[in-house]
Amino acid sequence: MKPHEPLVCPTCATTHPLDERFCPTCGMPLVYAGHTGVDEPVTAAHARARKVKKQYLDGDLVVVAGARHQAEAELIQGILLEEGVPSMLRRSRGFDVPDMLAAGPRDVLVPAAGAQAAREVLLQAEMVPPDGGGVRIDGPGRVAAGLFVALVAVALIAWIGTLLAG
Repeated sequence: MKPHEPLVCPTCATTHPLDERFCPTCGMPLVYAGHTGVDEPVTAAHARARKVKKQYLDGDLVVVAGARHQAEAELIQGILLEEGVPSMLRRSRGFDVPDMLAAGPRDVLVPAAGAQAAREVLLQAEMVPPDGGGVRIDGPGRVAAGLFVALVAVALIAWIGTLLAG
């Protein structure tokens, strides 16, 4: 803001003296004539938010890729951002390392609306295997699958035991 620049109405573009604050014609707040807002510094978060495409913002977060460590996860995040897909990182479950360390696997999550676009971008960049890396089961599903496999194994052993004994 420079006090020697005249005040201008952003709507009707009429100039006004420095003692006015609002345009008497349309009521809009006055701005300095040379001030466009382009000269203001843009923060890193603001620059990042400007790259995100609105069509990729809806839905729950889904895992689209896994990374071996923080640096690889941030690389994937940068690739996605260049295509307008927002993403966030989460430490993968089951890795016991203090949070302050960059070691350990990370999950890359995107909103459901951007999941297909994210997978296509990562396939082109060869950051994920073409088959999607197989089916990934997390949390209670993994425990249930393990219990089912154990139950089948016990039943199979019992059945073989009855055949041999009888």
